[in-house]
Amino acid sequence: MSRVYNFSAGPAVLPEEVLKTAAAEMLDYHGSGMSVMEMSHRSKDYQAIIDTAEADFRELLNVPDNYKVLFLQGGGNTQFAMVPMNLMKNKVADYIITGQWAKKAAKEAEMYGKVNIIASSADKTFSYIPDLTNLKISDDADYVYICQNNTIYGTTFKELPDTQGKPLVSDVSSMFLSEPMDVSKYGVLWGGVQKNIGPAGVTIVVIREDLITEDVLPGTPTMLRYKIHADNKSLYNTPPCYNIYICGLVFKWLKEMGGLSVMKERNEEKAKVLYDFLDASNMFHGTVVPKDRSLMNVPFITGNEELDKKFIAEASAAGFKNLKGHRTVGGMRASIYNAMPKEGVEKLVEFMDNFEKNNK
Repeated sequence: MSRVYNFSAGPAVLPEEVLKTAAAEMLDYHGSGMSVMEMSHRSKDYQAIIDTAEADFRELLNVPDNYKVLFLQGGGNTQFAMVPMNLMKNKVADYIITGQWAKKAAKEAEMYGKVNIIASSADKTFSYIPDLTNLKISDDADYVYICQNNTIYGTTFKELPDTQGKPLVSDVSSMFLSEPMDVSKYGVLWGGVQKNIGPAGVTIVVIREDLITEDVLPGTPTMLRYKIHADNKSLYNTPPCYNIYICGLVFKWLKEMGGLSVMKERNEEKAKVLYDFLDASNMFHGTVVPKDRSLMNVPFITGNEELDKKFIAEASAAGFKNLKGHRTVGGMRASIYNAMPKEGVEKLVEFMDNFEKNNK
């Protein structure tokens, strides 16, 4: 069977070159006589794998020396709790709500302190990024939290909010390594890798060293303390070894492709193909305010639920998989992460054009 075009929001498409390398090394990693799946995380071979992965990640994102890079488990839902447990010294935080994940993060944080919603786009089904000028940052807030790219609703922050000196915490899961970022503007940025970097099971946290302290909320479990993982260089317990290895291969691939500036150009080209078609179509329509459109996640609708279902079924049969929109919004969504080739987007648009002609 030939490979399909996988538009899943996550777990998502991976570079074929990475999959082929992993397949070739499956039974014998670099003459070790074993798979990375079978290695002790305390072995020299695995230490080299995780050290190289961190070094390549730091190089790609230009991570400053005063930030730690942590390879953790538990996904975004664990970070929703881990952030307040470690950072809520005053038990107050400001949240900007632009979608389902920021909403969930805020609700989780309410278990640990006072959460102030300082901006929201809920009034229009999260189809835009709210005005970030003159934000009323709370004087006693420990941090300001955003979800920078919204996987479900297809919006993205083109500019970061002025947090007036408060640490900015950002969930970057669905845009991770899709473009350059100035890490120094964040206190913490984190993301689950299953959208744009690797297989599900790894969460990468980049955290400024001054925010890593022993002073955490009472009752914070050992495994949910950033300092424990920082002090043990992500090896406090058995990490998701094989998944980190795959992430490391993706980092190598990104470097070979030319780095994040090149990836941003490629991603802009791909997104333009799809958005230009949606803007010209009489049947398909994007759901996001144009200035806030994501390069990674593109939701769209026909305006007719039955027609949406027919399109999804026929697209799937033609090899365009996982185009069904999130259950909370319906319609369709094409996630066009780094590993999705431009050809895949072009062929999708060609299919959409033919579907529109055949279903007038």
